Amino acid sequence: MRKFSPEMNYGVRQRSPCSPEGFLFSQSLLEARPHSRKEPSPRATTTSGFLSWVAGKAMSKGRAEAAAGAVGILLRYLQEQNRPYSAQDVFGNLQREHGLGKAVVVKTLEQLAQQGKIKEKMYGKQKIYFADQDQFDMVSDADLRGLDAKIVALTAKVQSLQQSCRYMEAELKELSSALTTPEMQKEIQALKKECAGYRERLKNIKAATNHVTPEEKEQVYRERQKYCKEWRKRKRMATELSDAILEGYPKSKKQFFEEVGIETDEDCNVTLPDP
Repeated sequence: MRKFSPEMNYGVRQRSPCSPEGFLFSQSLLEARPHSRKEPSPRATTTSGFLSWVAGKAMSKGRAEAAAGAVGILLRYLQEQNRPYSAQDVFGNLQREHGLGKAVVVKTLEQLAQQGKIKEKMYGKQKIYFADQDQFDMVSDADLRGLDAKIVALTAKVQSLQQSCRYMEAELKELSSALTTPEMQKEIQALKKECAGYRERLKNIKAATNHVTPEEKEQVYRERQKYCKEWRKRKRMATELSDAILEGYPKSKKQFFEEVGIETDEDCNVTLPDP
């Protein structure tokens, strides 16, 4: 087998890799090729390891501090609330405020239960934790009745405050939709200008000399009476004619009017004047 040397001329005749000679030549090149992978320097290895060690120590210290603080936090929470909670409930209630992990919460609750500082009970497959009731004073029936009365009074107070809040919200909504002081002043000026125009128009009418004579007024009333009489007559004729047609019409009166195209006074919101 030929050995690879740096002085070998790469411009020689190419050997086919399929031939035995070409295979041996390619294999000799691979065996003689120097490795390009660089070994890490001792300094880089030492620095990286040191940083990893420092980060691990910091994380361990943080977990230890969180676990140490969790004992007091959870114990105080259960005593203040004085009601049963599961580990998931405690985690959900305190995670945002104190940043406790679920594993820390579960472990701390189990530790407090083992130490007898809190109580635990199994409900199916779930554990419920609550404060030790022996640490609280006994409550008499009179005290319970007093607490019930206090609850009733506070409930009534809450309802009253809610009612007041609703009134205030309605008043606020009304005031928000009302005009502001500058808008009212602008509206007043516009109304004053409009009233001045009406006064000027009334003054001109009173000062005019071409008033309507009593004869002209009487003539207008007679014509009005004549036209109203004719209106009633024609309306009665149209009603009688439509009623006669509807006697043999298979559809309703409304459908008949729609097909023929009849519009009544009621459709146009018109009322026949009094005679």
